[in-house]
This record gives sequence, C-alpha cells and structure tokens, in this order.
Amino acid sequence: MSFLRSKDDTQPWKGRYQPYDLVKEASIAVAVITLLAIVLSVLFSSPDDKPSTIAQWSRELPVNFVTAATQELDGTSGTAEYGPPYNHNGTGQHAWFLRPQKWLGVSHPINTANDFVIDPLKTVPDNPTLQSAVAAYQAAPQQTRKAWGEAYAKPLEEYEKASEEKKPPPSSVTLDSSTGAVSIQASGAGPIPTMMTGLLSLAQSGGLDGSLLTSKQFFQTDYTKPLLFMADGGLLAERAEGQHLLGDQWGMMNETGSYPGQAWLWLYALWYQVEPFKASANVDVLVMLVMGLLSLAFICIPFIPGIRDLPRVIPIHRLIWKEHYRSGGSSR
Repeated sequence: MSFLRSKDDTQPWKGRYQPYDLVKEASIAVAVITLLAIVLSVLFSSPDDKPSTIAQWSRELPVNFVTAATQELDGTSGTAEYGPPYNHNGTGQHAWFLRPQKWLGVSHPINTANDFVIDPLKTVPDNPTLQSAVAAYQAAPQQTRKAWGEAYAKPLEEYEKASEEKKPPPSSVTLDSSTGAVSIQASGAGPIPTMMTGLLSLAQSGGLDGSLLTSKQFFQTDYTKPLLFMADGGLLAERAEGQHLLGDQWGMMNETGSYPGQAWLWLYALWYQVEPFKASANVDVLVMLVMGLLSLAFICIPFIPGIRDLPRVIPIHRLIWKEHYRSGGSSR
C-alpha cells in the first residue's frame, strides 16, 4: 500500500520567493478582528440592565421592603436562619457525612437585626424620636422584642396574603402611592413602627445602600449585605422571573434578554427539575455530588472494563477515518 502514500513534502523549497510584509498583514488582521468584535458585540451582546438597589426596591415595593426588614429584625428571614457562612443559626446543606458549609464555618458573620436595621438607623442624624425608639428596642428583653415583632408582622402577613389571592388589602396597612410611605396599625408593636418608618425613609433616600457596604477601600467591592437583604425580599425574584432566570425556569442556563445562555450547563440544571432533588433542601450539594461522580466516571473511562473496549467492538473510528485507513495510514 506504499504506492498510495502522498509524496514527501519535507524537502527544501527550490522555487522562487516573494516578499511578504508580516507587519502589514498583522495590522490588517487586527483591524478586521477588532471591527468584527465591535459589530458583533453591538448586534448580539446581552442587554446592559441596571443593577438592583435597595433604594429601587423600597420605592417600587415599599410594603415588601418593610416586611423583609421586620423579618430581619426578629431573626426569621432566610439570611438570619441560613447558617454558615453567615451565622450559626442553621446546619447548612449537607449530604450524608458531607457538610461543606459547617466545615468551612462562618466567614462572613452577619447579624441581620444589627447589620440591616439597628446599625443603619443609628446613623440617621437629627431624629431624636427615632434614636429613642432604637434605644428602647435594644434595652427590651428578648421575649418583649419577639412579642413586638409578631404584633407588627401580623398585618403585613395579612397584606401579603391578600396580594397573593388578589383580594383587597386589609385596612391595617395603608400605602401612600405618591410618597411611598407605609402606615401599619399594629397594637402592641412597641417602638418597631417608628423604627420601620425611619428605615423605609433611609432606604428610599438611597442612604441604606451605602450603610450596608462593608468595604473600607475607595472602590466598594463587597456587596454581600445589600444583596442578601434584597434576596430576602421580592425584588430580585420579580426581576429574575421576568428574565426567566428562576430555578424552575431552567435559569442556570439562561441569559438575560432573548439570547441563549450557557447551554453546556443543561446537565447541572436538569437535576433541579426532577425528584428527589427538586424537593430537597440540600439540592445544591446533592447536584454537585452527582456531577462530581459523573465527571469522575467520565475521566476513568479508559480504565473501566467493558466501556473501554467499546471502540474495538463498535469500530466507528474506522468509518470516520476511512480515508486514512484506505491510504494505508494504519498497519492493521
């Protein structure tokens, strides 16, 4: 079969030479690629949506903001009960003996009552009534604080329930659509109504966004607290639903706008849609465990008896490389 082999092209070139301007060709190539990158970015790039802020949230959904702030104050929010890396109030996600959150511990300690409500309120100047309310709340025993929080949260829960069922809101909660002010009629709530009114005003002015930034550098880079606070409310979920980014919308592999996202993530997103993963509180660690085992099995294919012999049983490679084998590229 040696006569079918191509002639040897490795011999020195003995023909004519032509001048070649490498710098000119490189400059043209860079210019063309740059132009293409700019045009394609304009035509197919993702939309540059404005970031969500606490000020935006408190103006668009003031009742939802106050509800979330009340939960932060009494320690019943998702962040307050999350566990590591923010606090010790939860066990974290785990599977069998694997407890990665517990092993890594609390790296970003957050006390939702102090960090999201009390400490920002202490920065409000020239408001002795508000500062007196904050002092009264801090001086009260824990049981009294809990009773105040439950009394204030009850009409808010009724309001949220009426909104979900599309019923008229209860008279105990009134919203001034022109100013964004929220009035809660809750007997036995102690100083909490005054505190929440002050926190809502601070948030709508934009001051709460700055109060929750923890970076001491000139450029603020740690947005953990603002994001966690907003995640306990309804703004981020509302925006995510509009962009089809929720978990039950295969959001992990979607992109903002009408463009496809990371299609290769479908295997990760798949497990979030099926049982028993879908209903599990430990879904994240379970999915990562499954994907880790699948990836390990894929890496070990050359060492797994039976699977590693499939190319010999089903020689698809000979069909794909038929021209190679016909030209004598293999000694077999």
